[in-house]
Amino acid sequence: MILLSYNIQYGYGQDGTYDLTRAAAVIARADIAAVQEVDRHWSRTNFDDQPARLATLCPDHFTAFAPGFDMAAPTATDRNRRRQFGPMILSRWPILWTRTHLLPLRRMITPINTQTCALEGCIATPTGPLRVISLHLAHVGVAERLTQIAHLRDATRWPSGPWSGTDDEPARNWTEGEAEPPCPACMVWLGDFNMEPGSAEYLTLTDATPYHPAALYADGLVDAVAHCHTTLHTHVKTIAGTLRLRQLDHCLVTPDLAPRLRRTWTDPDDRASDHLPLWVDLA
Repeated sequence: MILLSYNIQYGYGQDGTYDLTRAAAVIARADIAAVQEVDRHWSRTNFDDQPARLATLCPDHFTAFAPGFDMAAPTATDRNRRRQFGPMILSRWPILWTRTHLLPLRRMITPINTQTCALEGCIATPTGPLRVISLHLAHVGVAERLTQIAHLRDATRWPSGPWSGTDDEPARNWTEGEAEPPCPACMVWLGDFNMEPGSAEYLTLTDATPYHPAALYADGLVDAVAHCHTTLHTHVKTIAGTLRLRQLDHCLVTPDLAPRLRRTWTDPDDRASDHLPLWVDLA
């Protein structure tokens, strides 16, 4: 199966033009796509409902959206309209359930700092249920990202779906007659981590160590790009007068999935966003 991590910058390409169809054309090629920076009802994107538009533009995919940023945006015809921003998951196979993890937010004086979140979904893939997390970590502070990582690891460490246990209130039909939803230990974290390989955040997530490069902790995560011995970048930006090619987008998997990693790559010529799409082939 082909996985994709893609920060679409709410449809703005490297040419500064808003065109969501370009990003959708990339997403449509994936079996499972974790997408970040999706807008709903913002003036900058013509007040589009981007989750709905992406669902229409990718008709072969199931979709789920999680607004980390949610503000009142009423109009004369819709008093309940909300302005939202967050990640999505799109999948060729049913998304059995999802939940949203709001990530810790530190109050900032300057520059702006916004609420981010991670969208966790359980997907019924042909090889069995798979948990996928589409996430977007803070863009400024290392300390804030470390706090967010710790929070998300704790929230996802013990597999449990949207409910567990025996329904002792059958009259209220909490389960709708269904068995307990699957929640496998195997996970894939995809997203814009705003961290580079070798950073403090990266080392915390992967449990990497320069003394034992092959060391693998049971509760650690494996970097798909490093595992496939690939060198790539996903973001190009001039910082302090220097052009920097950085890998900010990552695919991290639980150790049981590492043997199934076959290839990772980007599309250097893609101009649909300021981030390049990160592709992963998982057997």
